[in-house]
Parts: sequence; structure tokens; C-alpha cells
Amino acid sequence: MTGFRELDTLLAEFVREARTLLGDAFAAAYLQGSFAYGEADEWSDVDFVVVTSELIEPARVQPLHSELYARPTPWAQHLEGSYIPAALLRHTGRTRTPVPFLDNGASELVWDAHCNTAVVRIVLRERGIVLAGPEPRELIDPVDPADLRAEAEAALADYAAWAPEGSMSAWKQPYLVLTLCRILRTLACGDVVSKRTAALWAMDALDPRWRPLVQAALDDRPHPWERVRRPADADRAAETLAFAEAVSRP
Repeated sequence: MTGFRELDTLLAEFVREARTLLGDAFAAAYLQGSFAYGEADEWSDVDFVVVTSELIEPARVQPLHSELYARPTPWAQHLEGSYIPAALLRHTGRTRTPVPFLDNGASELVWDAHCNTAVVRIVLRERGIVLAGPEPRELIDPVDPADLRAEAEAALADYAAWAPEGSMSAWKQPYLVLTLCRILRTLACGDVVSKRTAALWAMDALDPRWRPLVQAALDDRPHPWERVRRPADADRAAETLAFAEAVSRP
């Protein structure tokens, strides 16, 4: 299913236990993100969406995620996703309703609108990997490119504001560059592509000044989570801040 045997086993057990805990409220489960694009590697987040027939409380599935997090496989600490009611998932709305969300590296669910986006909907609808339930197109209406662009405009402002906040870690620096490339691609084309595809597009579409920075971000992939507390190269950090400022100007 994913090409990683330990992860396939974990996901099968996750879905089975989620069905048991949720009963009739369980409707479907999918993978999205880099796995949906076929570009996942051993350092990827495991982006999931569980579709429910009603809005559930995080406590209902918290025991499952506490138990999964304690598993010895590293995949267990990199699950990230949300439990979204089917009625909410169907349409893209401008209201970002919070739903139960598990962040990458976390063991406890919180209320968050992280996955309640047009981006997640289009990735699920067009590329989602079915873990259980019907094809995603049966549950999600077509996503309007205008909704994607509106969301991207807001995200561009948010990421540009985040860029100078705090210290620039060796994780944040390439993540910021690739995420900005992805946002810019959506603004230009009204679609959603993987970070790698967006980076390749950006190296052709943007000012040639940024090509070395974008290429370095693509090359700087192995072991990203080991770099969270390590400072970024000073020159590359300064260039990343300049990039964020330049691409976010009106």
C-alpha cells in the first residue's frame, strides 16, 4: 500500500481499532499528503483523514493514539491527521471549523482546523489513498480553484510573518522555502502539487536569484526531524528571509 511494510501494518491496525472505537460513526479513512503524490520517503509525515458520520470528541479516540504513539516503529510518532465529519468534508467553506487533530510528533489530539482546508480536499479527492471506505470523489465535491487561491493568499501572509519569528532552525529553513514554493504555484496555477513539483516549477518561474536556495531545500531532505533544534546555516537563513519578504510583497 505505501511501500513500507511497518507502516502498512501500523495503518491496518489503526483503521481496525478506529472502526472498533467509533462504531457506526466510522465512515472512511484515507492517506493524503506526500504518500498520495507518490513522493513519500522514510522521513515523511503520515497524513491521514478519518471521515466520521458526526463530529466526535477527541477523547473518543485518544486511547488509540496514545497506544499507537508508544509503538516501537518510528512511523507511530509521525502520524498526522484529523477526524472530519462527512457533511463538513463535502464542501470547501471559508469557515475553518476546528475538528479533532493529531499533529506530527504529538500523542494527544486537539481541536484544530489544520486539515479543514481546500488543499486537503483536493488532494484527497484527486489522489487520496483509500484505507477504508468509498473512493474520495464520492464524499468530496469538486474544489473551486478560486477557493484554493484565496486560501493560498492567506497562507502566504501567514508564512511570511512566521519566517522572521524566533530562530531559523535547520528544519524550518528548507521547510519554509518549499512551502512558499507550493503556495506560489497554487496562486499562479490554481492547483495543488507536491513540494518537489512546486520547487521545480519555482526554479523556472521565479527570479533566477532563488534557484540555488530552492535547489538546496530540495537536496536538504534526509533526517529533517533531527535538525529541529539545530540552527540553519546563517547565509541560507538570511537568503530565506529575503525570499519570504520578496515573494509576499503585493
